[in-house]
Amino acid sequence: MGMKVLRAVISAAILCATGLALCQAKPKGAGVIGTWRLEHIDSPGPDGKPVEAPQPAGMLIYTPDGHASVQLMYPQATLTNEFVHDGYEATFGTYDLNEALHQLTYHVQGSATREKLVGKSETLTYELPDARHMIIRPVQPGQHWSVTWERY
Repeated sequence: MGMKVLRAVISAAILCATGLALCQAKPKGAGVIGTWRLEHIDSPGPDGKPVEAPQPAGMLIYTPDGHASVQLMYPQATLTNEFVHDGYEATFGTYDLNEALHQLTYHVQGSATREKLVGKSETLTYELPDARHMIIRPVQPGQHWSVTWERY
């Protein structure tokens, strides 16, 4: 290790040891960034009561540079609706994070259902009840679903 590098490392250690905010700062979005495994989707029926349905397998990824991807595979391969095609749901795009409001806005750039979601954005709230879980809910009135993710 050269003397200049050694001095830089020692200087950085001294600055961090003195408690400067730069060394203590948490990276933006640190709680959200990462790879998540789908744990459970809660979606109420028309009567407002939870509907028990077979749960899909899924993965959600938020990168530090603002990209996102989600994939869900439903147990019944024939499930098709406006967001799911032959039992598979997949989107990718970018996201903006508002940590003060615990909201993220997902901007869809690609989707298995193409025109239904591409070019659309959705704002969601997120909750981090512990270090291993994240719960996402819509902010739109009238939508009452929630998705619980577990960190890989």
